[in-house]
Amino acid sequence: MAFEVWLMFTAAAFLNVVSPGPAIILAISNGVSWGYKSVLAAALGNIMGIFILSSISMLGLGLVLKTSALLFTILKVLGACYLVYLGIKKFRSKDTFFVEAEDEQIASVKINYFAKFKEAFMIAMTNPKAILFFVAFFPMFLDTSLAAFPQFMIMTLTFMALSFISLASFGYLAKSVRHWFKNVSLVKIFHRVTGGIFIGFGVALLQVKN
Repeated sequence: MAFEVWLMFTAAAFLNVVSPGPAIILAISNGVSWGYKSVLAAALGNIMGIFILSSISMLGLGLVLKTSALLFTILKVLGACYLVYLGIKKFRSKDTFFVEAEDEQIASVKINYFAKFKEAFMIAMTNPKAILFFVAFFPMFLDTSLAAFPQFMIMTLTFMALSFISLASFGYLAKSVRHWFKNVSLVKIFHRVTGGIFIGFGVALLQVKN
């Protein structure tokens, strides 16, 4: 892959990863509610999902999803249900410790980071739009005179790195303003807003057509 093409891909991918979506909202929610380590755990889950989705696309299985209305609908409904489930869970959350506590107190509490990893991983894996994105986006930058696999790997690793940096940055900013939410009422409003956004993403996903 030519360096100039890689730069164009990186610029286009950057615009995609900083666009608001469920992964970014989750990073912000984790940053405010659970601390920065939870943000990083979720970011790792997200890029693991990206790697698998890119591999599916590279193997040509993404085209199967694109041409199969049934498979697309099944994955879409599963993804929407999971987003709505997360939204209801966050909407009903009454946990205020992590926004009221200091960093030292948070560090002393055992948090299930694997659960944060799994949440982000499931959000990535149950999004059919992501697979269609890789199927449509990556081939635009392929040089047909060169082997496809190394180019796919370069683009996949680049996209993973950009996604991780983006989520880590949004999460860090959210963690940095956690002190704004010392008021319990504001915490509850935050949980309800983020929960509502997740539910909205779930409903929007149901409207997506193959």
